[in-house]
Order: sequence, then C-alpha cells, then structure tokens
Amino acid sequence: MARRIRVERLIAVLGAAVLILGAVILWLATRAGGLGGGAPSPEERAGAQLRDHIGRSAVVRYTERGRRRAVCGYVSAGEDLVVFISRPNRILLETDPLKAEFDEMLRDVCPGFLTRAPNFGTGGRP
Repeated sequence: MARRIRVERLIAVLGAAVLILGAVILWLATRAGGLGGGAPSPEERAGAQLRDHIGRSAVVRYTERGRRRAVCGYVSAGEDLVVFISRPNRILLETDPLKAEFDEMLRDVCPGFLTRAPNFGTGGRP
C-alpha cells in the first residue's frame, strides 16, 4: 500500500522551505559585500574616484596606502603627472585650489610620501 502525502502537509513543508530560502537570500544581500562580491580595494576605489573627477583618460601611475584607508599616488591625464589623495568619501589633487588643505592631509595620512630616501644623492652609501 502506497503512502500518500497530505496536501496540507505538503503546503506547510513548501512554505517553510520558501521562508528559509528567503531568509538566506536576505542575509546574503545585506552582509558587507552583498551579492555582487566584496568591497573594492582602496586602489580600485581611488581609480574610480579619479575617473569620475578627471575623466576616463585618468591613468593611475603609482599608489601607496596611507593611514585611515587613504591612498596616495600619481595620476596622469594627458601629459601632466599629478599627486592625489583618495579617502573613502573624498579625492584631492595637488592642482586643486585648496593647496594648504592638500599639504596638511598629505602629511597626516601619507607621511612618507613625496620624501627622498636617506642618502639619495650618494648612491645608498652612508
């Protein structure tokens, strides 16, 4: 004799499965990376900010990670090479009118950037 599954029980089991699947999808969508993957690296973030600020012709030439999630580096747009500072919510260029703020932020978040190495002119000899 074949065992029969009641319709009410089948509806309850399928309803519970839908609720569990919905909870899993909600958890995946709300965690840090979401369903689209992880957050971009600071260098990728700086590149995106520079393309928005300067244009698609912006090419990041060099980057160096600073303090408090900052990235300092060089960007070229055409023939000019410009120093930039990228923070999660802000981008500053050396050519911006706020030169004093740029210099202060550069000293604060990237203290070793734009400084010569010791014994630069002697070929590394003490």
